[in-house]
Amino acid sequence: MSLDDGSGLIFPQNFLWGTATATTQVEGHIENEWTDFVAQDGSTCRIACDNYHRYPEDIDWMSKLGTNAYRFGIEWSRLQTRPFGELNRKELARYVDMIDGLRGAGIRPMVVLHHFSNPLWIHAQGGWTTRATVAAFTDYVTKLVMVLKDKVDLWNTFNEPDTYASLAYVLGGFPPRENWQLIKFRKIIQNMASAHEEAGHIIKHAGSPLRPMQVGIAKNWTFFHAFKKLSPWDRLIAFACHSTFNKFVLRSFLGGARREASTFLGLNYYGRVRFHHFDAMIPASGTPSRRLKDFGFVCDDMVERYPQGLGYVLNYLHHKHRLPIYITEHGAASKDEAFREADLISYLKVLHGAIQEGVDVRGFFYWSLLDNFEWQFGYAKKFGLIEVDFDDPNLARTMKPLGEVYQKICRSNACNLHETGKMP
Repeated sequence: MSLDDGSGLIFPQNFLWGTATATTQVEGHIENEWTDFVAQDGSTCRIACDNYHRYPEDIDWMSKLGTNAYRFGIEWSRLQTRPFGELNRKELARYVDMIDGLRGAGIRPMVVLHHFSNPLWIHAQGGWTTRATVAAFTDYVTKLVMVLKDKVDLWNTFNEPDTYASLAYVLGGFPPRENWQLIKFRKIIQNMASAHEEAGHIIKHAGSPLRPMQVGIAKNWTFFHAFKKLSPWDRLIAFACHSTFNKFVLRSFLGGARREASTFLGLNYYGRVRFHHFDAMIPASGTPSRRLKDFGFVCDDMVERYPQGLGYVLNYLHHKHRLPIYITEHGAASKDEAFREADLISYLKVLHGAIQEGVDVRGFFYWSLLDNFEWQFGYAKKFGLIEVDFDDPNLARTMKPLGEVYQKICRSNACNLHETGKMP
């Protein structure tokens, strides 16, 4: 459906417009395997955005943005200090208070149970390379769901299991920073898929006919292409990456009987990676921006932008898995707000087109609410709708121009196609 003047696109009634964060990236005061990790810019996550203390203020920012949903993590390491231990009541009370604050503001919570971080005791026993972690995670989920089942009905078990496994054990960017451990990569995906299956059934059974639970994973989807179609080696690399990081992961989580553990599929989508002479041509891999421009690539500070790919993957996932879909992450890292505004509009236009074609998409969560600790890159990558001044002892927050654009979208449930200019 279009706006009456033809200038915009209206989204379905009850569509969720949200933002997203991760505990390690925003909370601060955390003890997990990231605590002493030093990022490329020399920073750590020890204070981060201090969301641990300032979550009421951040909920106010969500209200100012006009969002009606928030996807956030609950940090396992805060709640269990040993395997099969009781949940820490003080830390649990803080999360309950935050969830109550969200609900009071009319913001629907989507809880993420695992977003790239583990308790130190999980890390010490081999992390997700060992089956023992599946049982420990299942115990944690069982106890947490019993506490929150009357407050939360949207559950995201694992965020981007492919990203976690590949950056921790193949590319060496995440703790424990191992390289090319492909056997471990496969073990991790299989163990996480088993944990998702068990957790999914626990969560579903905690619901009721009047309050059914929704549960799913958030799968990062990146298109892998060869820059030159006639380059056999680059085509082979792209095919191997797609087969491993997209097809194998989805098959592990949604294949066979495991399909019954999920009621929705979360999609994190940013763009694509093209290979040229074995090099991944993206800023995140260190390719100079001048070289990317010479090749005609349009990138933010991380990956190549590829809006039309969102339509392809939505239609593929819809017909392949027949599950409702949430866009659990999309965003752009750049200090150029005009670029980010045009980027958002271009992706929402494609998203709306997919919905019009019959794809069941129920929400969109912008990454991210706040500028934050972007894992191995530190604070240099600016994804936030809200700016955080990390040089200010008070970590002052300010709404960015993109936040004002997103505010209009959220409040009107519509995308104004004339909001910004074209992407460069």
